[in-house]
Amino acid sequence: MRTAVVLFGVGVLVSMVGGAPVGASGVTHDGVTTNRRIIDLNGTWQVAEGAMDSIPGRFGHTVLVPGLIDMARPAFAGVGKKSERRQAFWYRRTLTVEGPIPDVAMLKLNKARYGTKVWLNGQLVGEHLPCFTPTYLDVKPHLKGSGQDNELIVRVGADRDALPAGQPTGWDFEKYLYIPGIYDDVALILTSEPFIRNVQVVPDIEAERVRIVAELQSSRSGSCTTVCKVSEAGSGKVVVTVERADVPFSGEGLTRLDITIPLEACRLWSPEDPFLYGLRLSTGGDEVVTRFGMRSFRFDRETGRAILNGKPYLMRGTNVCAYRFFEDAERGDKPWDRDWVRRLHERFKGMHWNSIRYCIGFPPELWYDVADEVGFLIQDEFPIWTLSEDPEKLTAEKIVPEYTEWMRERWNHPCVVIWDAQNESNTPETGKAINAVRHLDLSNRPWDNGWAEPQSEQDCVEAHPYLMIGLFNPAWGSAKVASLKDMVNVSPLPPLNEAQRKLKVPIIINEYAWLWLNRDGTPTCLTEPVYGKLLGPNSTTEERRLLFARYLAAKTEFWRSGRQCAGVLHFCGLGYSRAGDKPRPEGGATSDHFIDLEKLVFEPHFERYVGDAFAPVGVMLDYWGQDLPAGEKHEFEIVVTNDLALEREGNVRLLIRKGDALLARQEKPFRVDALGQKRLSFTQTVPYDPGLYLVMADLAVAGQEPVRSVRDLTVVAK
Repeated sequence: MRTAVVLFGVGVLVSMVGGAPVGASGVTHDGVTTNRRIIDLNGTWQVAEGAMDSIPGRFGHTVLVPGLIDMARPAFAGVGKKSERRQAFWYRRTLTVEGPIPDVAMLKLNKARYGTKVWLNGQLVGEHLPCFTPTYLDVKPHLKGSGQDNELIVRVGADRDALPAGQPTGWDFEKYLYIPGIYDDVALILTSEPFIRNVQVVPDIEAERVRIVAELQSSRSGSCTTVCKVSEAGSGKVVVTVERADVPFSGEGLTRLDITIPLEACRLWSPEDPFLYGLRLSTGGDEVVTRFGMRSFRFDRETGRAILNGKPYLMRGTNVCAYRFFEDAERGDKPWDRDWVRRLHERFKGMHWNSIRYCIGFPPELWYDVADEVGFLIQDEFPIWTLSEDPEKLTAEKIVPEYTEWMRERWNHPCVVIWDAQNESNTPETGKAINAVRHLDLSNRPWDNGWAEPQSEQDCVEAHPYLMIGLFNPAWGSAKVASLKDMVNVSPLPPLNEAQRKLKVPIIINEYAWLWLNRDGTPTCLTEPVYGKLLGPNSTTEERRLLFARYLAAKTEFWRSGRQCAGVLHFCGLGYSRAGDKPRPEGGATSDHFIDLEKLVFEPHFERYVGDAFAPVGVMLDYWGQDLPAGEKHEFEIVVTNDLALEREGNVRLLIRKGDALLARQEKPFRVDALGQKRLSFTQTVPYDPGLYLVMADLAVAGQEPVRSVRDLTVVAK
């Protein structure tokens, strides 16, 4: 079921009720009545296809907003690819406003693509080219009040070619459909002056205070009294109220309001305790409500660690490719279903993940609300992926306005800890853009600049150690790792390019493995050669799924135990699945691990093995399947890795099995320091009979379910 949520005033949240116009008394959020009136424009709109320069005479289709054009009824043909049938899609709906039109009437479309142009009552209101950031348009000159009907028309480009060269369009080498539409919330904001145009909340956990920086706008000169009220977001309990009288404002430009509020004994936000505060800011004429978390985040260059709330923190997680998921056959309205999105994040939590990269694009804004509430660290990646080809011919001049709008929209979310400028691109343009905008974020979050040069010593870089990429195409890299046996020769420090190495900054591994399977267990177009070489031409679905899970778990254990990176994030937790659409380019390149997307059921082998590999207190059997002579003694080493800020103790067992038979068992106690590691050695006689066995490390520690590290053991005759 959808729950409508509208973000307004950039970075400010208010809950909407139904789809009806909101009365003059305002709307209610967390039990607080605000002066703003919001008309929720989500719901069913009329829609038509046509040329770019003429409004259609007939709107014969309907579509849900937010959503995508492929949800229209009756359906349009060939949506998502360039077509001679159309240049644009045109949306239409009517709305009414009770009473007179106030000082401010602002239309907000959270996200729409490709290029947005708006008419109200036959008059052009304005245009906004960016596809991934909000459109704000002043509609007051053309808006009718007193219950009169208003006709709103929104045009979006039918494909990426609707945008000018240099404008980011979300190009993705592994996407096949670019489906247009108004894919986030739409609202009409009605309020009085002084209008609160933006609010930035800046936590200071060391000083136990929070700084509120707001932009006020008015067409008249004067002064006002502002009231800042901080409460607990969940209970509504008021924590502190600060009032400032005689705040001056002029009829020109913006007035900057800068207030610091003490928050003694504040409760910190973290993935383990995602505690949220609410802020209510009033000017007497306008009023906004937003949420925030008391948390700090940075990187430490010396240790290579993330520092959350002043303490080292190991990031474990996954990726979400929302724009790939948009073209998935099973997508439906799931991206806009708050209950489904919450269950998705809770399933991720069940895999011991505390971090997510929203990869090559931003999901609807409700996802960030959910991440705040469930508790995830988000690496928020702008949809730029050019490799060395740069098919979009991007320029910093076009990127800077979008980066600015992106930051202003999202900087109050405690979940957002890294601004990620791009993916796997080595271009100077994103670096120029970062330097133009980073000062705007008063919380000073770090940036990731993809495969380009990091722009500050406080930033991080991404590593994508696809060790098996040469099995797909030798021209892409030598097959240094043809199987797990070759992991003995791999450095725990992932490779970086020359640009990334110019500054020694912490590394996040947020892609690795190169082992994807479609949801039905068939290889993707990138991994069909890999499985052919690992399992032969006639492998079964069960064999492929088991190998995928075990290999992915082993590589996760390797990168985590190497302790060379601030985080290890697997790719990917949610994407598309395009089984059967082969050969390339129609076949899906990557996929996720669900076998039931509606119920969010993971493939069982993945959940079992990879869930263990991401356990906070993890275990790695430092043996990679080398053939061992029958009957000889072998030194098996086991590494216990503790991501927790607490000392842990327990027991580790070394087991050798053949089928259901347990052939060997050793056990040792261990104690591992907070955020530390322990290496244990077991001398074990290898079975006397040649054949295939399983050898595993089994770890039991207080406060955590037992976890295992499993390898194949091939015993050969002497």
